[in-house]
Amino acid sequence: MKRIRLLLSCTPEYGGTYQYNLNILEAVTSFPQEDFQVIVHYMHPFWKDDLKPYPCEKVYTPTLYRLLENYPCDLWIFPSQESLNYEKSVPVLSTIHDLMHRYEKRFPEVSANGDYESREISYQNICKYTKGVLVDSEVGKRHVQECYGLHDDQIFILPYIPPKYIYKNESVPDFDDKYKLPSKFIFYPAHFWQHKNHVGLLAAIALLKEELPDLHVVLIGSKHNGYERVLQCVMEMSLETNVHIIGHVPNQDVPEFYRRARALVMPTFFGPTNIPQLEAFVMGCPVATSSVYGIPDQVGDASLLFDPKSVNEIAHCVKRLWSDDELCQILVEKGKKRAAAWGKAQFNNRLLEIVKQLTIS
Repeated sequence: MKRIRLLLSCTPEYGGTYQYNLNILEAVTSFPQEDFQVIVHYMHPFWKDDLKPYPCEKVYTPTLYRLLENYPCDLWIFPSQESLNYEKSVPVLSTIHDLMHRYEKRFPEVSANGDYESREISYQNICKYTKGVLVDSEVGKRHVQECYGLHDDQIFILPYIPPKYIYKNESVPDFDDKYKLPSKFIFYPAHFWQHKNHVGLLAAIALLKEELPDLHVVLIGSKHNGYERVLQCVMEMSLETNVHIIGHVPNQDVPEFYRRARALVMPTFFGPTNIPQLEAFVMGCPVATSSVYGIPDQVGDASLLFDPKSVNEIAHCVKRLWSDDELCQILVEKGKKRAAAWGKAQFNNRLLEIVKQLTIS
């Protein structure tokens, strides 16, 4: 029997990384119990409730200090990009979600105030000492090879899946009273970072406003370094009646936004891939998104694509989705097929294959 240890270190405010931790947790605890003993280490007390349903040994580990030396096993799994100066003899499967600090360093959220340097140290250590690295796509694999020189047999592609909450069908009490949404709207769920390119979407809405006076966009997400600029653009472009900024929304409320949305439009500059389009596929929401990095391969023919630098291209996609019912239905059907082809079962099985390969070799 192989002993697997999983480290859960992030907190819910990390958004997608936290949801990725939950997906890895569910995958690891689905491994055959006759072949694998799973021990989960968690660094924050709130994880205790999340772990209750899972058949595993739980260990509260509030610090990383001497973690690997004190807890031997056949393989550690680090889903949050943790970096330690550990010896290669300690078997670790780590994760690199993206290297946008290298490829999009113009954005201060990944380069300013020493962030670029700290990311470099972290990723260099991951690639120097781990036994294997998880990435989201072929593009993610190529980035790791280009930047840090890892070999093919050290990098394992595990594409993202949507978070568990997106599959919940429970009605949200008082949803209409809480949010007061327009009856028809474009949806963009993203924290207000500059790289999320809310400004490009607002410019596209402004371009279409005269032709489509009833055009609305709903934005949800926490305030970050792009928030004030978004507020400024709304005023400068006279979009006060068109743009609805909701702010942070609890996970359990998010599926209802997708159900009601005319379409998801995601003009991000970052990749390699992203999760909102996967959520939209599951929820039957048409998608238009950026044609950058690994996103075209991720969405296939189930999404409209645009250059996020081009306001005209964004506007063209928004207009098509807003006006063409037949196109939206075609995209919904293609998105659902794509969601069915890669979901929880496929994700779990792929991680099991990777773990078997690393614990046998």
